[in-house]
Amino acid sequence: MIIGYYATTLGISLALTLMYVFIWHKHFDVHFTLMFIFIPISNLGFLLLSIATTLEGAVVSNDILYLGACFLMLFIMMCILDRCDMKLPKVLRVSFFSITFLIYGSVLSAGWMPYFYKSLSITKVDGATLLVKEYGFMHTMFYVMVGVYFAISIWALFYSLVKKNEVSNKTIGMMAIPEGIAIFTYIIQIFFPLKFNLLPACYCLAQGFFLLIVRKICMYDVSETHIDSVNESGETGFMAFDFRFNFLGANDTARVFFPELKAVKVDSKAETVPFLKDQALNRLRGFIEDNNNDTSFYSREGHTFIFDVDYLYDEKRKRGYRIIITDDTKNQEYIALINRFNSTLQEEVEEKTVHIAEMHDNLILSLATMVESRDNSTGGHIRRTSDCVRILMDEIMKNNRLHVSKEFRRAIIKAAPMHDLGKIAVPDAILQKPGRFTPEEYEKMKAHAAEGGRIVHQVLESTDDEYFRKIAENVATYHHERWDGSGYPKGLKGLEIPLEARIMAIADVYDALVSKRVYKESMSFEEADKIILDGMGKHFDQRLEPYYVAARPRLEAYYRKQSE
Repeated sequence: MIIGYYATTLGISLALTLMYVFIWHKHFDVHFTLMFIFIPISNLGFLLLSIATTLEGAVVSNDILYLGACFLMLFIMMCILDRCDMKLPKVLRVSFFSITFLIYGSVLSAGWMPYFYKSLSITKVDGATLLVKEYGFMHTMFYVMVGVYFAISIWALFYSLVKKNEVSNKTIGMMAIPEGIAIFTYIIQIFFPLKFNLLPACYCLAQGFFLLIVRKICMYDVSETHIDSVNESGETGFMAFDFRFNFLGANDTARVFFPELKAVKVDSKAETVPFLKDQALNRLRGFIEDNNNDTSFYSREGHTFIFDVDYLYDEKRKRGYRIIITDDTKNQEYIALINRFNSTLQEEVEEKTVHIAEMHDNLILSLATMVESRDNSTGGHIRRTSDCVRILMDEIMKNNRLHVSKEFRRAIIKAAPMHDLGKIAVPDAILQKPGRFTPEEYEKMKAHAAEGGRIVHQVLESTDDEYFRKIAENVATYHHERWDGSGYPKGLKGLEIPLEARIMAIADVYDALVSKRVYKESMSFEEADKIILDGMGKHFDQRLEPYYVAARPRLEAYYRKQSE
């Protein structure tokens, strides 16, 4: 029964995430995307914990589910601040994320350090595995962190409700509901322990409300589409309405032209506000009746304004109406503004796209670094193998007899840090073992390749860059395959192994040979080189030999510099 509950909530959260992927576009706050990624991962952790058969498996599952417990309240707070048009100083953003990563790091230490849990054991309740815990001081800090994020969120919502006309009350209400559900669930879990955890169901409810919120974003957050450029000019006013003639917002220039707009609340019906009824409603109705662009003039205090009515678009969808107001005395400047508007908007979209991509890359790198931090034998392995891949690709691109593209080079270098993400599923007792593995331990360690491909697929599932996602999955899954078919996880042979995995294999093995590990000293360049060359045609692709040979001087110089 309990296991079925966790499986159901996982399925619901995955379905809601797929719905989000379907409606996603570039104007969505990156924190919304992170929430829809982390919730299914966290719900998966609850399911895995319920079916765990060992303490080690239960601890790893607990690590996964705490991704949601630690980060979702932070993401919700950041979304609320963004929706309420409140910008956190950079130092506070960095501090909040650092504190969250610190507390999550203490979660990962469970089982071998007493910071988050002093002791752990497992028991069975109605057929499901339950983790029995004695909490440490970092668990108290976790509750303090959640309380702080909740308090900031509630303050932002209340302040916007009272002070900010430009923030929709509907949005405030919808944001407050999942926030309240989350805190209520935490309180129930603390003071009234149940046989099962309510958080997975809470996460699904929150996802449902946030789907409703993102559907409204493009109407209310008009600054993300058209308003920013208009605001910069100071020459053109802008008003927006939905199809029911509810007022969605106006820019500062429109409020300068018509001070009456300063007192108009978002969501007000045009027919109930004298100014909107006189100056907007008739023009909107005239536009609908004529089914054409409606342009009219209005004289006031020595100025003649042009009212230009058209549809308000969200990409290709019509979402309402907009009225552009310009002072006709500066008509030529207005025409020039429109020309600048398009290029400025494109630059802003590109900048935001780059920013989102950078945040996405940093999240992936952080996950990879987190995984590596659990392995006390591979310090710096992610950075070094990534640099090795870059050096090898430089040589491959010189004559490019393999006919690879610049896009391939970019993708494999970007994917290299993710090749060992699957080690997050390897128990600490194996991953942190100071000596060589037993055959049984080695079999468990080998599972990280297939697990890594699965994790990369989930993390990158919503990305627009399908080409990069495929390269990253192949690198994580197949970098331990061998040319002669003796590798794992699938025993692929020869050209069955993706090229990106064959290149990654050389970088991975080379770093393992020339780097010091807790169970061995670093090997000389000459010894490592002999092993690599002897492996050509058996372990490695023979066609990559000339590129490795050409890259060898740079590789040796790189590692000498690392040892200085």
